[in-house]
Amino acid sequence: MKHLLSFIIAVFACFAVSAQATDNSPKPVKWQFSAEKKTDKEYILHLKGTVDKDWVLFSTTMSDDDPNTRIVLDSASAAVAHITGIKETGNLEQRKEALFDNLEIRFFRNTVDLEVTVELTAPLTGALKGSVNYMALKGDEVVGPEEEAFKFQPDNSGNLASVAAGLQESSDQAQSLKRSSIDLKHPVNDCGTSSGTQDDKKQSLWGLFILGMLGGFIALFTPCVFPMIPLTVSFFTKQSKDRKKGVANAILYGFFIFLIYVLLSLPFHFLDSINPEILNNISTNVWLNLIFFAIFIVFALSFFGLFEITLPAGLANSVDSKSSVSGLVGIFFMALTLALVSFSCTGPILGSLLAGSLSTNGGAIQLTVGMAGFGFALALPFAIFALFPGWLNSLPKSGGWLTSVKVVLGFLELAMAMKFLSNADLVMHWGILKREVFFAVWIIIGICITLYLFGILRFPHDSPIKKLSKGRIGLALFFLAFTLYLVPGVTNTKYANRALISGFPPPLHYSIYGTDAAKGVEANVVNDYEKALKMAKEQNKPILIDFTGWACVNCRKMEENVWPTEEVKTLIEKEYILVSLYVDDRKLLPENEQFLFTTGNGFKKEIKTIGDKYATMQTENFSNNSQPYYVLISPDEKLLTHPVGYTPNAHEYAEWLKCGLEAFKKLK
Repeated sequence: MKHLLSFIIAVFACFAVSAQATDNSPKPVKWQFSAEKKTDKEYILHLKGTVDKDWVLFSTTMSDDDPNTRIVLDSASAAVAHITGIKETGNLEQRKEALFDNLEIRFFRNTVDLEVTVELTAPLTGALKGSVNYMALKGDEVVGPEEEAFKFQPDNSGNLASVAAGLQESSDQAQSLKRSSIDLKHPVNDCGTSSGTQDDKKQSLWGLFILGMLGGFIALFTPCVFPMIPLTVSFFTKQSKDRKKGVANAILYGFFIFLIYVLLSLPFHFLDSINPEILNNISTNVWLNLIFFAIFIVFALSFFGLFEITLPAGLANSVDSKSSVSGLVGIFFMALTLALVSFSCTGPILGSLLAGSLSTNGGAIQLTVGMAGFGFALALPFAIFALFPGWLNSLPKSGGWLTSVKVVLGFLELAMAMKFLSNADLVMHWGILKREVFFAVWIIIGICITLYLFGILRFPHDSPIKKLSKGRIGLALFFLAFTLYLVPGVTNTKYANRALISGFPPPLHYSIYGTDAAKGVEANVVNDYEKALKMAKEQNKPILIDFTGWACVNCRKMEENVWPTEEVKTLIEKEYILVSLYVDDRKLLPENEQFLFTTGNGFKKEIKTIGDKYATMQTENFSNNSQPYYVLISPDEKLLTHPVGYTPNAHEYAEWLKCGLEAFKKLK
């Protein structure tokens, strides 16, 4: 548990790297592939490697635990064939390598020919595919495992011919993403805006700042932070020569707390500048969501008192030792010490904020704003109580109520964990956490919180409750009311749509009752752009493109709160062809539709999934990667209005749709 923060950072780094564009750095081994037929069921694959100067290629005879080279067939080919032997032809050398603790290594220089015997266990109906996974060494530099894919296509005589493996660039398929007729700067009607109005942007960022502040205020009332307020304020006011200096130091201390949390968001700006889709890829990555699910379960168990999550003691002690330095440096390290030692309480709340900000698909600026709100709320009391030290006497005394706060937060962490599991489930279409199941889990958690606050459910480390305070009763009644509010969510009625939490549960159509459970416009949606284009031409209607995501909170709010309103619903169903394109859908495209695409900024990007296709289509044509994002075009792909983003005002959204219809009439 001590290295949990380092683990989270490492996970983000790994997924950030994997989400970037294809690496164009040269590989130290170049491969050529050919095959010969021995019998109807046996083939010899010749995999010839040319090794760059000063590099050595590890032998296939090295063990699995050591640097090696391996030949593997992909899952489809492995179902009808298996490798029965590998023969290496070349000058095999061996030596002890100091880099690997004098391990005896076997390797090749210059060239090697790997003769791989493959035996068929069933008729080969498609291509025989696999890869060479190799490692190579040059001095102290080790690369790999590098993957070099191969593909052999059978002809009518049963012979195998090597064809290009991996994704190839295709001008025809590239044109399916970059639509040349769409002119973003010159729509037919000058209504809407390419990225939402400035007021919308400010409102969204202010909303995130306030949410961050709310998280910071919650963190204040935890056992790791709350007792520090009077101690720290008293330290500054008493240690300084005059009150004015003490107040200034306390305010500076609060500013440094704020600054530290803002600085934590800066690496994500670097990732965002490398690839505008990278934060969206991180937030919707299945494995990362599952890791967050597990982490939040661990956080919850920690809040329940099963164990304590702390940063390495050496790190905290090292930072604390520098806080004794006088002046600005000492005050900064005091603030950093607070951030580190309070991690066991603030970490789960901060993790919720971080993951939630990434999931809004709005870029790194939203994360910075949320972190700024968190840091501001955490720093505010130190400045206020330094200005008005008499107010310290009005603070409640530390006691058992702080433990109760942690337990309630533990239950809330369990609820948040369900959101991350739901994200992974939606993106992969597993069907394990349908909408009603999600509601049922949240209802159970709500009941547990209510019982705990009323003193019926207790934990071994809880202090005895002599009398329920008014605050505790009020909070219990709040959670009871919220739990009752959730109950219709498990039904197949018109009340199943719970507007207050739109976006957190799975969408209405992801239901145990089937797609008919969706009563709104989304029940009539098309998910294929080319199909929508064809329908638009046949029916002579404009197209409403909805760039959306399975894990997009604001998308669900639009679908459940704006689209079902009578005015909007009528316009969409009668006047438009609606196509919803999921940018985070991880379902693989058919093999003949997968290709390598060169983006406008020169990156090579693999288009392998539905999400890859439509996320790239959005960024290439509209210079925007946030969701929801709405575009109105004619059947011949003329832009009718400026696209718009999240528009919670139904009347405003309807007016934009009407403006698109007026533009369509102009074209006709």
